[in-house]
Amino acid sequence: MTGRRTKDDLARLSLNQETVKQWSLPELADGCAAAGLRHVGLWREPVQKYGVDAAAKLMREAGLTVTSLCRGGFFTATDPQKRAAALDDNRAALDEAAALGTDTLVLVSGGLPPGSRDLHGARERVAEALAELGPYAAERGVRLAIEPLHPMYASDRCVVSTLAQALDLAERFPAEQVGVVVDTYHLWWDDTVGEGIERAGRGGRLAAFQLADWVTPLPEGVLLGRGQLGDGAVDLRWFRERTEAAGHDGPIEVEIFNPGLWERDGAEVLAEVIARYREHVLRAE
Repeated sequence: MTGRRTKDDLARLSLNQETVKQWSLPELADGCAAAGLRHVGLWREPVQKYGVDAAAKLMREAGLTVTSLCRGGFFTATDPQKRAAALDDNRAALDEAAALGTDTLVLVSGGLPPGSRDLHGARERVAEALAELGPYAAERGVRLAIEPLHPMYASDRCVVSTLAQALDLAERFPAEQVGVVVDTYHLWWDDTVGEGIERAGRGGRLAAFQLADWVTPLPEGVLLGRGQLGDGAVDLRWFRERTEAAGHDGPIEVEIFNPGLWERDGAEVLAEVIARYREHVLRAE
């Protein structure tokens, strides 16, 4: 890619804190502000440890908006006590999201309960939880954002594997209560994803857009196999163009779980993310 760019190119770029997990929250705020970023995506555990109100203040003072909070969900248990506990935890997550000033709580739906093979039943329990939580979310100005995960996670982490499945669930509820997440790492393989993105945009359901690349071979355990932008098989620019055509002009969040990145200097990783974002996500000049 040729031509000079300015910090205006970064107006939509959001850095999910898991991409630079080695950074503390103050380091994240300082590093993003120094690099010219305006947005961050946060995770509940480090925010809770730092203090929700303190984290919100820290981000505001750095001039950063919180684009999403990860994560809620895990709705598929059949045990009544576990289901009640999950709902309580998600209400707490919605309160935290509201305090941080984000309108998006990302949901990972949950996998099959031990010994179960009933995918349909598990997905229906997700719908039941959304029905319970949707009004609570709307009262707080936060939307529940269903993230479909790659099918390799269906058994233990997320029974919602495609964007179409996520939309089928979301569309049972008002758009201001439930939306969907388009994550390139999880959806790049699906030849119907373009239609799904258009459908999500048409219905006002596209709550978040996240980037990571797909690199093989996957590591053992597969959870930490997300690749740096441009290192793998995903046509990242195609996804940006499709989401924009569907009406999404909001943040583009880079979320990469990769121990190799976590072992490096955080500022170096962020500089690389920015360079790869410009090269592989923005339109070539």
